[in-house]
Formats: sequence, structure tokens, C-alpha cells
Amino acid sequence: MSRLQEIERQIDQLPADEFAELMKHMLALDQERWDRQMDEDAAAGRLDRLVDEARAAREAGLLKDWPPSE
Repeated sequence: MSRLQEIERQIDQLPADEFAELMKHMLALDQERWDRQMDEDAAAGRLDRLVDEARAAREAGLLKDWPPSE
């Protein structure tokens, strides 16, 4: 049995409260990794094209407020 399969088997056996705690931890870990990747991509200039496109859209009046005002 692989390490991942063993982890999955153990997760399946968790009581509901421990499963919920694990999910909170995993979601927080995923968010941290996402934030770190976004920071790295921005610092490396990999998001520059998107920033340029957004600026051009704003200058052309194509952007709308979010959330939309009623």
C-alpha cells in the first residue's frame, strides 16, 4: 500500500470532529501555498501581462464595479 493510500485509509476512519479539523488545516495550507505561488509569480513578472490587460481595459472604460451598485 502506498503512503498516500495509507493516509486516505486513515482519513476515512476519522471521527467527524477530527475530519472537520483536518479539513480546516488542509484548506488553510492550500491557501498559504496559493498565496505564496501568487507572490512568487508576481515577483517574477509572470502576472505582468494580466496587469497590463486590466489597465488597458480600465482605460478603455470596459471594467465594471464589483459588486455592482444597485
